[in-house]
Amino acid sequence: MTAPDEMTATPPADEKERALVAWLQERGSALLGYSGGVDSAYLASVATEALGPDRILAVIGRSASYPEEQWRTAWDVAARIGLRVEEVDTAEMADPRYVANPSNRCYFCKTELWSKLAPLARARGLAVVIDGTNADDVRGHRPGMLAARDHGVRSPLVDVGMTKRDVRERSRVRGLPTWSRPSAPCLSSRLQYGLSVTAERLRQVEQAERALRELGISGDLRVRHHGDLARVEMSRDMLALWLSPLPMRMIGAAIRAAGFARVAVDLRGFRSGSLNILNEVSAA
Repeated sequence: MTAPDEMTATPPADEKERALVAWLQERGSALLGYSGGVDSAYLASVATEALGPDRILAVIGRSASYPEEQWRTAWDVAARIGLRVEEVDTAEMADPRYVANPSNRCYFCKTELWSKLAPLARARGLAVVIDGTNADDVRGHRPGMLAARDHGVRSPLVDVGMTKRDVRERSRVRGLPTWSRPSAPCLSSRLQYGLSVTAERLRQVEQAERALRELGISGDLRVRHHGDLARVEMSRDMLALWLSPLPMRMIGAAIRAAGFARVAVDLRGFRSGSLNILNEVSAA
């Protein structure tokens, strides 16, 4: 008789990676929407090996919401693994629906991205457009995934059941520098819903987070933009180190230098999707 834990056990990460290789080889070629984050860097590494460098093209969508540090990471990883990369400029900032920053803002952003990448894949004769969505990402409020489906984008990590933990484990084995880095969604995700997306507000967030990193705050970190107020989220480990008067003054000075009038450190610590929680946004 099969033990209960055996009935519910999931395949190990290396087995899922073999399934991923088979998934990619079955398609033969692909265009990858590439950000240089944990998931897309890993998928790029596997795809380069599985398909060969001439049959995988990674494309970066450049806009004001794409962090400069992540752009540098994307090119660094590409150089390490021999990945072909191109860049396209995306114009979501010209879409008033995106700029209005509703709870489905990501749908309009990803629609802009995939509407450029899908025709590019066809023009280059690449069989499929793929992204780095992992199996954990299918939970929660994910309007960007709907845009991907609308444009026929596939998510091979989801199809083979690879979670974020699996991706980090296999990235470490591959020696990818992204394996231990915190997730880094676009800068627009820091803006309170209904607060219009502007290049200046995105710059404020990026500058504030960079300043906090330079102070020594590591791990998960978000500066949430609430107009003149910046709400800082960091890991509980970091909170324990920074919750005293002098460190708090250092945080306040760094945030105000980025243009915020007020600063609040969230004592609940980092929470992925906290703006969804605060605004009671349910899963799509």
